[in-house]
Amino acid sequence: MKLRMIGSTSKDGDCPTLYETETGDIVVQGDQLTDPEALAQLQHVKDGETFVVVPRALLTQYAPRD
Repeated sequence: MKLRMIGSTSKDGDCPTLYETETGDIVVQGDQLTDPEALAQLQHVKDGETFVVVPRALLTQYAPRD
């Protein structure tokens, strides 16, 4: 799978960052959600899934607009 970096709100090249796959799907890099109370509220979690925290500014600045 090839990724194209869409953008980041990080000043030093760390996360959070958005990427686009060659099929147009979006990959999100960010800090893992570890708060037990928040994790308990998630629904329909499948094996192998993980959750990351993404600043709203990153999504509103770089999210694709169709």
